[in-house]
Amino acid sequence: MEGAVLWQCLSLLGISSWVVGSSYFDLTGKIRSWAQPWVARRVVSDTPFILSIQKYQNKSLDALFSLLSCVVSVPFYTAFLPLLFWSGHGKLARQMTLLMAFCDYLGNIVKDVVSAPRPSCPPVRRITATKDEEEHAMEYGLPSSHTLNTICLSGYLLYYVLSNVQSGDPYVKLAGFALTFLFVGLVGLGRIYLGMHSVIDVMGGLVMGLLILGFWLTIHEQVDTFVVSGQNVTYFWTSLSFLLLFAYPTPEFPTPSFEFHTAFNGVALGIVSGVQQTYSQFHHESVPVIFTPQLTVLAFLGRVMVGIPTILVVKFCSKALSKRILPVVSNMLSIPIRSSGYIPVLKGPISLKKDDDIKQSPGYLQKLLFFSSEQSFDVDTGIRFLQYAGLAWSVVDLVPSLFLFLGV
Repeated sequence: MEGAVLWQCLSLLGISSWVVGSSYFDLTGKIRSWAQPWVARRVVSDTPFILSIQKYQNKSLDALFSLLSCVVSVPFYTAFLPLLFWSGHGKLARQMTLLMAFCDYLGNIVKDVVSAPRPSCPPVRRITATKDEEEHAMEYGLPSSHTLNTICLSGYLLYYVLSNVQSGDPYVKLAGFALTFLFVGLVGLGRIYLGMHSVIDVMGGLVMGLLILGFWLTIHEQVDTFVVSGQNVTYFWTSLSFLLLFAYPTPEFPTPSFEFHTAFNGVALGIVSGVQQTYSQFHHESVPVIFTPQLTVLAFLGRVMVGIPTILVVKFCSKALSKRILPVVSNMLSIPIRSSGYIPVLKGPISLKKDDDIKQSPGYLQKLLFFSSEQSFDVDTGIRFLQYAGLAWSVVDLVPSLFLFLGV
C-alpha cells in the first residue's frame, strides 16, 4: 500500500515539475526552432514524390484510401471499442482504449511541438472526404497520426490474437504478420496519395508507432493489473488526467489536436474509473464471450440496440450538465474563463463576476496555476473532457448494468 502511494505521488510530482520546468525554460520554443525548419524542408523536398503518386489518381483509389482513413480514425475507434467491451473481450478493449489514448497524446504532442506544415495545396491535391478528415487537415503534419495509430493498434491486436489462439501453425502467424504489414503499408501510402502527409510525416508515424508499441508490450500487463485491482486507481487517474491537460505544448497556431487529446483523455478516465469499480461484476475473465451459447449473435445485437442509444444520451447529458456546472464552479474559485464555442456568452477572454460592480480577486486555484501563460482558461476543455469521460463510464458501468437488468 505504502509503495503504491509513493510511486503514484512521485509520478504526479514528476509530471507537475515537468509542466513548470518546460514552461519556465520555454522548451517547446527551443525544440521547435531546431526541428521545424528541418522538417519543413523535407516536406517541400517530398512534394515531387507526392505528385508522382497522385498521377495515378482515379475514383477507385480515392474511395479506397478515403475508406481506409475512416477505418483507422479516432471516431471509428470510439465507436468500435464499446462493441469490444459488450462482446466480452474486456481486457482487449481496455488495453486498446488506453493504448489509443497514449498514442493520441504522444502523437499530438509531437505535432504541436514541431508545428511542421503539411504538403502545400496546391500543387498537391488534398482529398478530405469526411468532416473528420477536414479537421485533421487543420492539424500539423509530423507525425502521421493515422500511421502511428495503425501501427500500435493493429500490432497490439495481432499480439493479443496470437497470444490467445492456441495454434502452433507457423503459417497462421505468417499470415497475421503479412496482413498487418499490408494494412499499415496501405494506410501510410493512402495518407500520401490523399495529399494529407509527406513521406517524412509517414516515416515519423511509423518510427513513433513501433517505439510506442514496443514500450506498451513491456508494460501492458502491469497497467491492466493496476487498473483492475490497484490501490487509489480512480484518485490517481483523475489527478493524472487533470495534469495531462496542462502537460501539453502550445502550438505555433491553434489546431484541433488538443481537442482530440482532451476527448481521449476523458475516455481513458471514464474507462479506468468504471472498470475499476465494476470489474468483478462485468469485466472479469469469465464473462460470456460472443459466438458462445452464453452470448449469441442475436443477444449481442440486442446489447448494441440498448447500448448505443444509452451512451449517446449520456454524452448529451454530460455535455449539458458540464456547460451549466463548470462556469459556476469557475466563478466560485475566481478562475477567469472563456468559451471558444460551447457557451456563446463566454466567447472571448472574460472573467465571471459574482457581482457586476465587484471585481474578483485571484482565487487559490488560479494562483496555483501561475505557471500558465493563459490569461483565461477555455471552459470548453473541461466540458469536452467531462463529456467524453461520462460517455466512457457509461460504456463500462451504466450500460452493463442495463444489460443485467434486461437480461441481455
